Amino acid sequence: MTTATSETPGRIGFRGGWVFAAIWLFYLGENLNALLAHPPGMWRDVGLTALALFALSYVLIIATMRRERRDGPYPEKVLPVWLGLALLAVLALLQVPAAGSTVLTCAVYISATAVMGLPLHQGLGVAVAVALTVEITLRVVPGWHAVSQGYALAVVLAAAATWGMRLAFERQSRLIQAQQELADLAVADERSRIAGDLHDILGHSLTVVAVKAELAQRLLDVDIERARAELRDLEALSRDALADVRATAMGMRGISLPGEIAAAKAALAAANVEADLPGAADDVPTRNRELFAWTIREAVTNIVRHSRARHAEVRLSPDSVEIVDDGQGPASADAPGQGLAGLRRRADELGAHLTAGRRGDRPGFRVRVEVPS
Repeated sequence: MTTATSETPGRIGFRGGWVFAAIWLFYLGENLNALLAHPPGMWRDVGLTALALFALSYVLIIATMRRERRDGPYPEKVLPVWLGLALLAVLALLQVPAAGSTVLTCAVYISATAVMGLPLHQGLGVAVAVALTVEITLRVVPGWHAVSQGYALAVVLAAAATWGMRLAFERQSRLIQAQQELADLAVADERSRIAGDLHDILGHSLTVVAVKAELAQRLLDVDIERARAELRDLEALSRDALADVRATAMGMRGISLPGEIAAAKAALAAANVEADLPGAADDVPTRNRELFAWTIREAVTNIVRHSRARHAEVRLSPDSVEIVDDGQGPASADAPGQGLAGLRRRADELGAHLTAGRRGDRPGFRVRVEVPS
């Protein structure tokens, strides 16, 4: 006699809960037959009216529970449920003079409603009390024990079935909430990843653009043709940066190690930094290339932006990449910026080790990423 509906915070559940509750009303047919068999009179009319109100109240109570569960599995305020149970009990008692022992069918509905609508310990307590009351009534009221069997067992079975369905709905609700939380975390992580990628891309590209723009401005009065070449490079860099931003927003952007080595050469040259760069990256395994490319991009960006270096060197091996310069480095090596923080996150994801700080052998700054072989 389970009459459960399931409305979770995700609005997933059985939306026709009141229809499901109404289906079980056919068990009240026994009450209806007993009332119709009773001789016409006041008690017959009272019983028929009480039976109709009992069925209607039962469906309305279940529908009310459905609305209350929209913000959680079960209502926090149980007083309306208790009032509904009291109303059902009164309507059942009004059928006794004309329906006799068949009115005990109503006890099954009362038990199921209590287990579904009340806090679990209260609902089970009501079910036990109803079962005991039915059993005692069958033994005390003359004539009822001989013609009525199994009502107490029906109450217990209905309560157990409703309890099982309620637990299933609670587990479903918790599962949906957990799935929603995981989805929210995934969205937050993706936003953080995109934000980090945009920072890395724009930080590098805009730094090079600024350096080339400053160089082009100085060359306007010295070498007009070279100034025009720098401005053409500015246009190309701006278009490349825009394409990278669009691809990142769509989750399609890639980064290549040879491309970053070439970009580092152009960026360092524009900043008047003498560069010693590897000629090829063929020895680097595929699994390490993207991380090493990001490392070169971030380190070169910091050199151009902060270091005031005159010389920089990129050292590349199959399991490590190291970028050193002879400049002053960031203002504080102990407080790296967002770029190094993002690079550290990427390294941690691949189990690599990032070292960033001042060089110990000579003035300058060093960024090293090493992947365990």
